[in-house]
Amino acid sequence: MQSNGKSDLKLASEGSAWHLARTKPQSEYVAAAALERNGYDLYFPRVQTPRPRLGYKDIPLFPGYLFVRRDQDASRLPPINHVAGMIGWVQFDGVAPKVPDEVVAELVRRLATIKSEGGYWRRFRRGEKVVVTAGSMENLAEVLEEPKSPQSQVRVLLDFMGQLVPARVPWEDLQPASDDPVAFYPGRAPRRTRGRGRWIRGFGPRAAARV
Repeated sequence: MQSNGKSDLKLASEGSAWHLARTKPQSEYVAAAALERNGYDLYFPRVQTPRPRLGYKDIPLFPGYLFVRRDQDASRLPPINHVAGMIGWVQFDGVAPKVPDEVVAELVRRLATIKSEGGYWRRFRRGEKVVVTAGSMENLAEVLEEPKSPQSQVRVLLDFMGQLVPARVPWEDLQPASDDPVAFYPGRAPRRTRGRGRWIRGFGPRAAARV
């Protein structure tokens, strides 16, 4: 059973338990399908996002990991490193710990909440500093009103040619501001260089080339 966090997920019954398995990078979907073909029961939590994995409509909630249910009667877990997309069981000192039913049940509940709120997307908060990208241009801005969905336009106070201008921009044109501290003073444009032509991260030709 390959699940996307549905409430009808059957938790581990008596005599069985959940274990965590690790996949190869970017191979969660391939690994989940291969495990099912090999008769494994699994839980593969995924969430919808405005920027899904290429070729899919969602992304893994825990990239690189799958929850797999196995009978406890078995003396040892079977090797799965031969299964397409798999690395093997998550182990500590040679022991693959069990994942309690309560943990999986809580994940199912939280995933249902995320889905009810429109999936996983970056919710920019009022007062947060962001970078607005438009083609090869980048401008610093401050969020004036929290977006309600990824499809909405966001009210921001945009630094445009040294002036602070209220504007509405598409959510997809926003990125979190750089980790480098950049002052944002009303009526004053933020610095884009550190002097001597050294660009602050998030601005300059290299930043524009990434757009």
